[in-house]
Amino acid sequence: MSPDSGRHEFASDNTAAICPEAWEALKEANAGCAPSYGDDRWTARVRDRVREIFESDCDVYFVFNGTAANALALAQICQSFHGVICHEHAHIQTDECGAPEFFTKGSKLLLIGGPDGKIEIGQAEAVVARQNEPHSHKPRAISIAQATEFGTVYTRNDIAVIAGFARTRELFLHIDGARFANAIASLNCAPKAITWEVGVDVLCFGGTKNGTAAGELVIFFNKEISREFDYRVKQAGQLGSKMRFLAAPWLGLVTNDVWLRNARHANDKARHLADRLRNEAKIDIVFPVDANAVFARMNERLVRDLRARGWDFYKFVEPDVYRLMCSWSTTEAAISDLITDVLSLND
Repeated sequence: MSPDSGRHEFASDNTAAICPEAWEALKEANAGCAPSYGDDRWTARVRDRVREIFESDCDVYFVFNGTAANALALAQICQSFHGVICHEHAHIQTDECGAPEFFTKGSKLLLIGGPDGKIEIGQAEAVVARQNEPHSHKPRAISIAQATEFGTVYTRNDIAVIAGFARTRELFLHIDGARFANAIASLNCAPKAITWEVGVDVLCFGGTKNGTAAGELVIFFNKEISREFDYRVKQAGQLGSKMRFLAAPWLGLVTNDVWLRNARHANDKARHLADRLRNEAKIDIVFPVDANAVFARMNERLVRDLRARGWDFYKFVEPDVYRLMCSWSTTEAAISDLITDVLSLND
């Protein structure tokens, strides 16, 4: 079986195609010449639209991917002797190959736990309390993922508590928002309600998992810390010369709230998948399905047989917990096909 011959619908929301609106916007941008390095009309329109969405005069920058967005945002607010408090299963810790430490030239990730992938504020307080200054890395930022690596979502109150903790200790608050759209769709709130209104300083807003091919946004609500970030982006090799081709698909997303529609679709399909796995196949769903991820407990035989039938998905955290991810393009037919195979193999 070739790598492309299997069923990849639930492996990741990265496996989905570009959504139609992003694709059409990209095709429209691919005509004639346009100014380079972000001086084009598509980049300007996306930035204006983002400011409308967040109801804020924020600074908006484009980078190619989420790892760069997180690493450069943290590098902007941290020096080499600083530390970043984050969950032990945060993406910046488990899946970015040390990029935050690399781009900050030595900042340390200060790991804490907490249920369902969310940081526990008491543990954050303990981390700060035990810093032996100047012999330890000085905490400078706290980073949360929204949605988390376990598919859960911080509520507005959750973030307000963390932001309050950050303010009293002179820490910056960073959000890894690779699936920020899914969190907004889940909470059904205004984007400002879980960002700058509650004290978030910088957000990395993901588009790749929401329907683009590439391109993430780094959004500074605290504009005092964004000074010369454009130089940092350039130095890291993240300044697109033909920027319109990063911006145009984003324009497809943020026009007419396509980004929200895509996220709602993915979330709805994840809940539907979880319900069918739980009720029909009697499979344990490990974490709350707040966004577009389903974490299912499956035995080794079932997993082996599903993979033999071409299904692709990832093991996650525990030996028998696997992640099934839905996207803007997940169909009822794909869910039914998977459930049919699960039921037949469980007989």
